[in-house]
Amino acid sequence: MQRRRLGKSAIVVSDICMGTMTFGSQTDEAASLRILDQCFEAGIDFYDTAEGYPVPPEAKWVGRTEEIVGKWLKTKPRDAIILATKVSGPSHVWFRSPKRSGMTALDRRNIMVAVEESLTRLGTDYIDLYQTHWPDHELPYEETMEVLDELVRAGKVRITGCSNETSWGLMKSLAASEKLGAVRYQTIQNNFSLNNRRFEDELAQVCRMEGVSLIPYSPIAGGVLSGKYQDGARPDGARFSRYLAMEGRQAAMGRRFVNERSLASTARFAELAAEAGMSPVTMAVAWSKQHDFVASTIVGVTREEQLPEILAAADLVLDADLMKAIDKVSREIMYPMG
Repeated sequence: MQRRRLGKSAIVVSDICMGTMTFGSQTDEAASLRILDQCFEAGIDFYDTAEGYPVPPEAKWVGRTEEIVGKWLKTKPRDAIILATKVSGPSHVWFRSPKRSGMTALDRRNIMVAVEESLTRLGTDYIDLYQTHWPDHELPYEETMEVLDELVRAGKVRITGCSNETSWGLMKSLAASEKLGAVRYQTIQNNFSLNNRRFEDELAQVCRMEGVSLIPYSPIAGGVLSGKYQDGARPDGARFSRYLAMEGRQAAMGRRFVNERSLASTARFAELAAEAGMSPVTMAVAWSKQHDFVASTIVGVTREEQLPEILAAADLVLDADLMKAIDKVSREIMYPMG
């Protein structure tokens, strides 16, 4: 397992990070703990969660994921784990969080309440990486960064990051931090995969020039790149099988991930993986890690048997010919997720 630095911080992590967003909903506690143990034994030291997990977000189980991670954390040396979690962004925008009666925001009160609740559920006195889960572009970044700076100075947080952020938002936050002499975002956690390469358009250059690391989520495109949705398949219990049968935001997300173009590109990538003698899941994770602006790729599973194909990407470097073939598919089927 290779290790890389998060931004310009002192923290160095395994280049595969275990995401936990299904723990407590699709994946029960016992299976979740076994998965976490297997990841630790494989050399993964970086784990990502959020106050709003598990998904789909519902008040009946919100916070359960952090509780499960906290229970597992007690079985390991705390300083052997790099732990990341998130505070919910504003609930008046595209998504309404089940936390704090759906009145979340990135102001001082909400962040202070959120961090204390997360520390309690996780059973620890500090968080290694504390992230804003999605931005509020109408709230001055100075307000958010001042609070995050206070948490770092208090020793409750080591470094900070953002998630689902834009180029404009990331640059505004960095400018605010510089103006205030406050902590800066060291990481950005955005969607990035073979089926969604939009990060490369602008944000990759921001990361390179400003010393911010991408920790991409959904490298397997929500499971689509495994091939399980090909030919109209809707596997029982699979996320997009459920989402496509729902309405509103979940249905829209399902159509974004599973559509004619995304399935066409997935088929092409599967052919390349087969020719290279590996599974498409292994190739997708290895490809994600193989970018200079990426520090650690966040993976996720709902079942233990999904882990081996992911872990096979550890230390795997795709050769130049395969990378060129992948780029050719991306040029011919551009932006399959829109």
